[in-house]
Amino acid sequence: MAGRDRSNALKERLAYEAARIMVEQGLSDFDRARRKAAERAGIQDRRHWPTNEAVRDAVLIQQRLFLGSAHARERHSLRQQALQAMQTFAAFSPWLVGSVLTGMGDRQTGVELFLFADRPEDVLFALVEQRIPWREAERSLRYPGGQRSAHPVFRFMAGEIPFELIVLPRQCRRHPPLDPITDRPQRGADVDEVEQLLAEEDAGYRFEMGR
Repeated sequence: MAGRDRSNALKERLAYEAARIMVEQGLSDFDRARRKAAERAGIQDRRHWPTNEAVRDAVLIQQRLFLGSAHARERHSLRQQALQAMQTFAAFSPWLVGSVLTGMGDRQTGVELFLFADRPEDVLFALVEQRIPWREAERSLRYPGGQRSAHPVFRFMAGEIPFELIVLPRQCRRHPPLDPITDRPQRGADVDEVEQLLAEEDAGYRFEMGR
């Protein structure tokens, strides 16, 4: 087998194994899953390790094959919950990001939203007005050029679903942080785009029932 073909085969093998680990163990850390997969396969040369995107795609395939309609229904429900929260915090131009947007998420990983505000306190006041109990934290995000910046996070539970509101300055809508999976600017989905996602899923369900 040619060197490039062998490397691609090893990457595919590790991507599948890392994805299996993530699905079976409920992991969300790509690097940890990739390291575990490499240890099991005895492949220490990082040149043969798959990218985060390759592992993500393998996770989505395994979820579709092995979890089927149950995962699809849960994903749809989480996106509905996300949309309700986005409508509640519409004043902060919310974006859905993270695993619920990619389709990898479940009730344990919860929902992540970017909110854009001149002052983090404005989000806090909105939480108080909605009578939502919260816990405050901080998230360090990467930006182009190797920069990092810490941003406030407000966490709360909506029923059994954990939510994280990551508050960014309004200028970050034009210059968002880097996506941890793709290393490209993380442009999430706004309210209209989430509504479109849900409409497409609903249409798919109707098609399946009508067949």
